[in-house]
Amino acid sequence: MSKIFITGSSDGIGLEAAKELINLGHEVILHARNEKKAKELESKFNVKVLIGDLNNLDETKSLAHKVNEQRRFDTIIHNAGVFHEDKHTIFRVNVLAPYILATLIKRPKQLIFIGSNMHPQGSFDIEKLAIKKEVDYSTSKLLILMLSLALSRYWKDVNSNTVDPGWVKTKMANYNAPDSLEDGSATQVWLASKVDLNFSGKYFYHLQETIYSKKANDIEIQDKLIKIYEEITGINFPHND
Repeated sequence: MSKIFITGSSDGIGLEAAKELINLGHEVILHARNEKKAKELESKFNVKVLIGDLNNLDETKSLAHKVNEQRRFDTIIHNAGVFHEDKHTIFRVNVLAPYILATLIKRPKQLIFIGSNMHPQGSFDIEKLAIKKEVDYSTSKLLILMLSLALSRYWKDVNSNTVDPGWVKTKMANYNAPDSLEDGSATQVWLASKVDLNFSGKYFYHLQETIYSKKANDIEIQDKLIKIYEEITGINFPHND
């Protein structure tokens, strides 16, 4: 069985994926933003919960160190994300936090990033991004896809893939959405349960590989984005295996 860490797993798709993976016999460690929520999860599911507010860069770095205190993980699912917050918060939680965690945590066998079918609508001016440090939700999902693709290029010992969970019935999306929590978590559960799958740089939707916006394939922009993340976070990106 695999050892799995899931960010943003106190509710919604992240919690659903955690419950399904636990039921399959995997060792799953959850993540909550604060101690109150962590205690609720620990008492309800009898699992270990790591605490860290991903809107705070220092807390995000601290969370990475807490993860590294555990035995090395097979899979890390970067599930945490915000939608209705201001653009600065979206940038920190949806974009910077996955970069910080991916670079500081001991490399697992696979990384799973949560994308969105809204990513083709994303657009940004890279110089303005470096100065303003803000993005809308669609752009954040384009950037996270580009990070996943960059990791798949540089880290040959790690499978780095992105999952579009669909439009799922959650408080972040809309309870009138067509897809269930089970639909939204199925691909992550499948990938996390099969770490021997040997592919990277892929984009999935409902258990199937699918196409994504060609904008994400711009290697020059991917590398420029990494430079920006390095400058903002103070964390150098380890390019080589």
